[in-house]
Amino acid sequence: MDLLIPEIGLLVWNTIAFLVLVFLLGKFAWKPIMKAIHDREQNIDDALNKAELAKQEMARLTSQNEELMKQAREERDLILKEAKSLKDNIINEAKTQAQAEGAKLIEKARIEIENQKKAALAELKGQVSSLSLDIAERVLRNQLDDKNKQQELVNNLLKDVELN
Repeated sequence: MDLLIPEIGLLVWNTIAFLVLVFLLGKFAWKPIMKAIHDREQNIDDALNKAELAKQEMARLTSQNEELMKQAREERDLILKEAKSLKDNIINEAKTQAQAEGAKLIEKARIEIENQKKAALAELKGQVSSLSLDIAERVLRNQLDDKNKQQELVNNLLKDVELN
């Protein structure tokens, strides 16, 4: 029954041991433990603050990235529009240039055909006149062989000269 009802001396020594233990823990253990808890709490708060700052920075960077992407798309669309316009201009310019060159070639061919036609006509006239002279010379030789025919030709020519 001694355990259920302790003696006064045991109570005193237990109290003194408890007080010494509390004093020693307060002197050597509580301050470092409390300091460690406080430092840990401060580190957690700093980490949360840094995480919040990182989250805000990430949101800012995301919005900035979206803005840059929007600008890049607008620039891309503008460049594509300018390229299409330039392509259309080049095609139209090439068409007009090709039409102009085609017209020049057609005109040149027409002039060349006209020149060849004139040359052929001139050559044909030359050949006809040459043949006519040959025929006339042969006819005149045949007619001039005979004196009567010569006299008759001269009379006909004189008649023609008087009439003109």
